[in-house]
Amino acid sequence: MSSFWSAWIIVLTLAFLVGIIWLLRWNMHNYTGIKEGELMDHDFDGIVELNNPMPKWWTYLFWITIVWGFIYLALYPGLGNFKGLLGWSSSNQEVRSLEESREATEAHREAGLIVQYDREMQQAEEAFGPVFEAYAQQPIEELAKDSEALKIGQRLYLQNCAQCHGSNAMGGKGFPNLADDEWIWGGSPEAIKHSLLYGRVAQMPAWSEQFSDQEITELAAYVLSLSGRKVDPDLASAGQQNYGVCAACHGMDGKGNQQLGAANLTDNIWLYGGSQAAVEETLRDGRNGVMPAWKDILGEDKVHVISAYVYGLSQ
Repeated sequence: MSSFWSAWIIVLTLAFLVGIIWLLRWNMHNYTGIKEGELMDHDFDGIVELNNPMPKWWTYLFWITIVWGFIYLALYPGLGNFKGLLGWSSSNQEVRSLEESREATEAHREAGLIVQYDREMQQAEEAFGPVFEAYAQQPIEELAKDSEALKIGQRLYLQNCAQCHGSNAMGGKGFPNLADDEWIWGGSPEAIKHSLLYGRVAQMPAWSEQFSDQEITELAAYVLSLSGRKVDPDLASAGQQNYGVCAACHGMDGKGNQQLGAANLTDNIWLYGGSQAAVEETLRDGRNGVMPAWKDILGEDKVHVISAYVYGLSQ
């Protein structure tokens, strides 16, 4: 609690105590004009009230509680940041202090961990930096034949790439298989390294606003036919009429374009599923794939080694 609110609460408490004193003194005076012990000038159902003051013991008890209120306010905590004349701390203040102390300890521990991490990373760089630097001088094709380099590349792959592409590099829905010889962005050593260094962003537009559901179904049938799948010939023929919008990226023959990241539609390999429903969903809603860039995370030398490992998987 801030000092302002602490002072505000103390002022309000004092105001209430003063108000109670005024109210008590006001009730101790006889404003009726009738002497104490005499009958009042009104009755209720034949019952006449006597003008009696409050009992003395009751009045004394009121004064005692008021005085105790001032004493308690002065000696003990409980009003914001004020610790009282005895310097005690309320349970809330102790808990808050404990929490602040715990937070400070946790922050100190985290800072220590960061320092330790930086120190260990520096030591690792000093120990293994020359190894990666030496590997980076070798062409990826040659490095892919070095068993020791591939072991290191595999460990780096498992630590950084397996979360998406799998420990066996065979990918999953939305994540390409790295163990085959089909590449969306190119499978040359240079293309693989470029993908790892700078990442990739693929954008397949949604066609739901341009085509009706029937036209989407027809277009999906034609796309599936490009890979030799058995489809309804009438649907495929109708879908071919609208394939022109797809040919801008995938080509009229459906072979794709690695410069654009446009997939080959003739190889029967489907990143998001090759069923009629899955292809319709891709056409209707579009797809957006993002491959993160690793240059600033791992550095070029380590990316070079991972590139050799990934390149070797398809060889």
